[in-house]
Amino acid sequence: MQPKPFFTEKKFIVTLLFVTSLFMLWGIAITMGDVLNRDFQKVLHISKSESALVQFSIFGAYAVMGIPAGLFMKRFGYKNGVLLGLFLYAAGAFLFIPAANAGSFLFFRVALFILACGLATLETTAHPFIAALGDQRTSDQRINFAQSFNGVGAVIGPLIGSYFILRTSNAQTDVLAPVKQLYIVIGSVIALIGIAFAFVKVPAVVAPHVVALDTYAAVPDMADKQPVKKLFQHRHFVWAVVVQFFNVAAQGGTWAFFINYGHEKMNLTDERAGYFFSLSMVMMMAGRFFGTFLMRYIAPNKLLAIFAFANMVMCVIVAQSFGWPSFVALILLNFFFSIMFPTIFSLGLKNLGNHTQQASSFIVMGVVGGAFFPPLMGLIANHDIAGAYYLPVICYVVIFLFGYRLYKVK
Repeated sequence: MQPKPFFTEKKFIVTLLFVTSLFMLWGIAITMGDVLNRDFQKVLHISKSESALVQFSIFGAYAVMGIPAGLFMKRFGYKNGVLLGLFLYAAGAFLFIPAANAGSFLFFRVALFILACGLATLETTAHPFIAALGDQRTSDQRINFAQSFNGVGAVIGPLIGSYFILRTSNAQTDVLAPVKQLYIVIGSVIALIGIAFAFVKVPAVVAPHVVALDTYAAVPDMADKQPVKKLFQHRHFVWAVVVQFFNVAAQGGTWAFFINYGHEKMNLTDERAGYFFSLSMVMMMAGRFFGTFLMRYIAPNKLLAIFAFANMVMCVIVAQSFGWPSFVALILLNFFFSIMFPTIFSLGLKNLGNHTQQASSFIVMGVVGGAFFPPLMGLIANHDIAGAYYLPVICYVVIFLFGYRLYKVK
């Protein structure tokens, strides 16, 4: 009998802690963008559709950096991929200083784009990196462990933004000073983490899918599991890229106008609406834990379809402006959204063998959906913030169809 595999090995512990922290760092940055969306509407006097260009700048970076980050990682290794991501993250944060001094929305978007190029690089690198830090049989456990800290970051981001930006922006002469000061701190912290990680000695690692292929080669009756088709001939992978586009589109639009909905429909202050936004992220964390438990009894694709259908219902309730019932439905969107990104990701990578790394880059690029959908929702939100929430229903229909049928490996 083979011994039960360990979660990781002693030699990987320090590296594992650093890489796990990255999941929290990009969780903070992504949700901070949604706080900035609302703040820029007030202090730069722009419309909702214009402010949604914040999400366009962030998620658009994923389309630009997805493949280059994967190639850089393959050429220079996981550690250098992380260092590049942290450098771009810090550089983008420090560019908030001249952007705030100029009071230019375009300059802010450039800073956000560079920062998000760092996030895309970190996300492309961190998933396979953490999977490689130990026995491949426990790689899923390590990824889920790290993803839980991404949820922590998603809770912390709105809390920080609401307290330091939305609470103070109306009380100061320099309305962009809180943004500038906060991103000076963020850039400094990221730079220090990068410097510290540069001195960490990373033991040699082997990507899990390489181990898997070696195993297939050693066992004759498993040899037929190696891929013989080109990457884009795997229909379930192609659909995963498309569905991830719609998945992050729904996420980006829902998050971008959450604070607006709380302010306009519930008469909450921006700061208090921001705290409810953070609560919705707690619901997303709870959904991940509960969804992981349910997957022991319900097939992941079926649970994905169930959660997608639930979010169709939630969006319709949100759009009705029923007061607190609609606002609770808005919060619950994140609960059902929780399992979608990792489940679509894992279903799309099934049986790809040595195509896995390249496939990961393309599925990460699917995140660009979050760049295009918020501006469309913003055009509707300029007239009726509640009515804008009909639009994500389209996305959840696509996700439902993937979970119901299109996920199948052929």
